[in-house]
Amino acid sequence: MTVILDNPATVPAPYGDRFAHVARLDLPGGALLMLSGQVAVDDAGAVVAPGDVRAQTEQIFELIGALLAAHGATFADVLHVRTFLTDLDDLADYGAVRNRYFPAPSRPAPPWR
Repeated sequence: MTVILDNPATVPAPYGDRFAHVARLDLPGGALLMLSGQVAVDDAGAVVAPGDVRAQTEQIFELIGALLAAHGATFADVLHVRTFLTDLDDLADYGAVRNRYFPAPSRPAPPWR
């Protein structure tokens, strides 16, 4: 069993270099990826589209897609997504963007159930 901690160059570095974006556990026949939480920041660490939940959600899923791709995975390989929103009134906008990345019927376990 091999564990690899990784910060792919395709996404902004973690704040203060204090954690890894990806923890990969290699297993017989495949791998398990655990991704750290992502926030809507650009390559310079600035918040993307302050106040625009859809644009921020898009940025977050683009970052997640880059992390997955760096390890040979896609959104089709995702089993669960945990989401934290600062305002539940934004849930519908978040969900609209999320559903584009995870079309039915193969959506991972939702964050709000």
